[in-house]
Amino acid sequence: MATISSFSSPPWQNPNPNPNPDFLSQMLQSSEEQEQDTPNEEEDETLHNRIPHVTIPNPNPNFSDRVCPLTPTLLHVSFNQDYGCFATGTDRGFRIYNCDPFREIFRRDFDHGGGIGIVEMLFRCNILALVGGGDNPQFPLNKVMIWDDHQSRCIGELSFRSEVRGVRLRRDRIVVVLEQKIFVYNFADLKLLHQIETIANPKGLCAVSHTAGSFVLVCPGLQKGQIRVEHYATKRTKFILAHDSRIACFTITQDGNLLATASTKGTLVRIFNTYDGTLLQEVRRGADRAEIYSVAFSSTAQWLAVSSDKGTVHVFGLKINLANLGTNDKLNSPPDPNLAVTPSSSSLSFMKGVLPKYFSSEWSVAQFRLIEGSQYIVAFGHQKNSVVILGLDGSFYRCHFDPATGGEMTQLEYHNFVKPEEAF
Repeated sequence: MATISSFSSPPWQNPNPNPNPDFLSQMLQSSEEQEQDTPNEEEDETLHNRIPHVTIPNPNPNFSDRVCPLTPTLLHVSFNQDYGCFATGTDRGFRIYNCDPFREIFRRDFDHGGGIGIVEMLFRCNILALVGGGDNPQFPLNKVMIWDDHQSRCIGELSFRSEVRGVRLRRDRIVVVLEQKIFVYNFADLKLLHQIETIANPKGLCAVSHTAGSFVLVCPGLQKGQIRVEHYATKRTKFILAHDSRIACFTITQDGNLLATASTKGTLVRIFNTYDGTLLQEVRRGADRAEIYSVAFSSTAQWLAVSSDKGTVHVFGLKINLANLGTNDKLNSPPDPNLAVTPSSSSLSFMKGVLPKYFSSEWSVAQFRLIEGSQYIVAFGHQKNSVVILGLDGSFYRCHFDPATGGEMTQLEYHNFVKPEEAF
């Protein structure tokens, strides 16, 4: 059970209890702005010995760190909910970047070099969820700190009996993932709404939808290879036996209608209907075992991207009738067959049922090869037919794939966001 402390009400409670996207997008502070007012004496007493002093954002647009010239160690990297930004946790603080165009928005380096192991953004809002990490964690590993960057301090915390493995944010919910349990809280007052038991989940696997009015949560079930889907709007729970092996990675669409899963074997990715658990499509990453680091749907659910420890990002074409899933009108239109290639299949597919499944698999449409040895996560960019790749080695790639011809993607951009001079 969690222990809750609330230092002050989140800024959206008064006067706007239900922030809209326009309101949230205006709340993120750029690195050129000055530090906000300090807490009053009463609040400062509450925070005494709990929240250390924070340096002001670096005003240098070239990102040079004059206070700590040594390159920070990356502990965490993740996209925000719409893939327009990404956050990094380092051994001395955290940083926020814009994806298109690429630029550092701001950074927070703590005076005593405190490490941040998890940073979860809330779209482009000033509110973040932080968890300590590294050799010198800024916060205890069993606490989620709700950080308001307008005030440069924490406005609340959630404490647990074991280490926090993951955090997911919606505008109305906070989801905290522990090794074998998930807690769902109301964002406005940090009230506990739901608890879920899971199989051992050291990676903190969890995914939530972000469409207003539809809250779907996906997490590991209680059995090996099982996925649990919670449809909170309809109060329905669905269990899907997705793989024979343990679950390694999964994601859902923004509306929560589609689920993509990969197992620890790492050869196949399966796409399911979250409402009835129907297997809609299966695509093959490769024949050899691999560790899948991330999977991502495009905004139209026409494409799926996969990254793994093989150093290759794959893009697959999806053949799913979205109209039957109850999605919105924007997604109901089927892909134009003249604009997209059909996912590659083996020429021996006519032997399906005779030869092993491998020979009739659907293969990726496009690929991008990376330097092996680092962990990469992938998402679709806001530019048409573009993919953004982030590495724990500090690499940022933007690539373009041709849906008509497929094949190798074209690299459009590269940056090293921990060593910005290493960009070309």
